[in-house]
Amino acid sequence: MSLTSLLTKIWGEIKSLFDGIPAELKIAIHIGVIVTENIKNFVDSPAADILTAIIPGDIDDEIKNLLRAKLPDILTELKLADSCGSLTDPEAITECAVKVIQGLDGDIKSAFLHNLSVLVAQIAAKGKLTWSDGVYLLEWFYKNEFQATT
Repeated sequence: MSLTSLLTKIWGEIKSLFDGIPAELKIAIHIGVIVTENIKNFVDSPAADILTAIIPGDIDDEIKNLLRAKLPDILTELKLADSCGSLTDPEAITECAVKVIQGLDGDIKSAFLHNLSVLVAQIAAKGKLTWSDGVYLLEWFYKNEFQATT
């Protein structure tokens, strides 16, 4: 069996798994990808605060509030930059971390964004998504659902 055949079979199994998960987890995975993409593509705008700009406006208010509260904590815990460590304002922490992420290159940036998307999806799933499931489900969703529509 060739490597391509093996990978195709693995992606097929993950798709089958993704199709069978509850709708609330699919939504959480989608939110994880969208927030991460918004961070990746964020352009500083005086019109809105950064958390409002990167958290999708069409999601449930409870999840939106949870993300507003938890996202700065996650970004702080990732220890993205020494310069962000002394900040206490959630907006300032988020803005600093986003700038650091945007300044990263290649695989390092991809790794941070992937980890961040899994953590955001876990918050949106309210504890119903494990890290290990999130890692491969978000990767599959990003490559096969999100990128296919963009």
